[in-house]
Amino acid sequence: MSINICRDNNDPFYRYKMPPIQAKVEGRGNGIKTAVLNVSDVAHALNRPTPYIIKYFGFELGAQTSISVDKDRYLVNGAHEPAKLQDVLDGFINKFVLCGSCKNPETEIVITKNGFLVRDCKACGKRTEMDLRHKLSSFILKNPPESMEDSKKKKKSATASANVRGGGVSISDIAQGKSQSSAAQSKADVDSDDDELARQIAAAASTLESIEVNNDDWAVDMSEEAIRARAKELSAANGDLDEGLSKLDEYGEWILSSEEIPSDVELYKNAADMELLQEPKLAAVLAQSLFDKDIVEEIADHTAFFKKLFIDEEFERNFLGGLERFLGLQHKELIPSLPKILVQLYNNDIISEEEIIRFSTKSSKKFVPKDVSKKVRRAAKPFVTWLQTAESEDEDETD
Repeated sequence: MSINICRDNNDPFYRYKMPPIQAKVEGRGNGIKTAVLNVSDVAHALNRPTPYIIKYFGFELGAQTSISVDKDRYLVNGAHEPAKLQDVLDGFINKFVLCGSCKNPETEIVITKNGFLVRDCKACGKRTEMDLRHKLSSFILKNPPESMEDSKKKKKSATASANVRGGGVSISDIAQGKSQSSAAQSKADVDSDDDELARQIAAAASTLESIEVNNDDWAVDMSEEAIRARAKELSAANGDLDEGLSKLDEYGEWILSSEEIPSDVELYKNAADMELLQEPKLAAVLAQSLFDKDIVEEIADHTAFFKKLFIDEEFERNFLGGLERFLGLQHKELIPSLPKILVQLYNNDIISEEEIIRFSTKSSKKFVPKDVSKKVRRAAKPFVTWLQTAESEDEDETD
């Protein structure tokens, strides 16, 4: 037995079919789970990776999921009837499968060079965007379809000896720790205004000379060199400097010197013990000391901590300022990844839309030299453009 992929279509001759969801409730009490028995067959019919469907179930039902591809076993916590899962699957199909123009399910997922998700329709030829605000979008960006990975490898091979352009870093390769090869690959992409801007930013960033930071800003510079320099100054001044600044240094150095990144509980407790919870500059210190080249994935790991700590917009602004220093002075090669980083901050409700737009609109010399600020903040343009466009479309729908 099979059913129409688009269940709103009652045509019995509709040629796009899928098997109905089969599920079995297992366990009892707090350990009760629902095993989705034939989700692999459903995913094959939809031309989507099976984990996408299970993750979507988890996000929509507010439940934890367990994915074991090798064993073909997929679990969703809680008791969920097949009919309920089928209804939830309709939402997945509408948002992540059907073409936004012709409603045909013959689509493939494409990640653009700006980090956006689109459905590429093989029936009508149109590309329609998917909602980046949905949590599944973040999961897809981190775990692109295998077909996309194969396509990227072919493109990279075909253009290895050609003159290349562009400088963005693909989210899929960041997730796999391959930012260097990704940068080479993304240079082969089509020329759009945003791609050209990314190329210019990457080229300028790669040639930046070491920049001397003004003493006025040293309180938030958490590079190892700056910490050592300030330690000497503190010693020479016999502790006569602002106590708040020395505490920020101590907190940042504690993170940087730890063998493993402290847990969110440890981060919060230590900040409380050092009486730093009311200090907005703490957010700037965290932005520079918590992350490495895998920052896109690492941000989500600390979502609960950031949301509890950032009690007002000053914390958000300082975090963005610390991020600006992290990218502009410490990891210039990651500047093209800023749109993906902002997607994470936005999707996880860590930084508000207003502060992201404010950050991108005007450069500042508060955290870095102004020329560096311009380079970093201009890299945010693709995401902010999408943000403003999405907001405009929402307003039109409301009207």
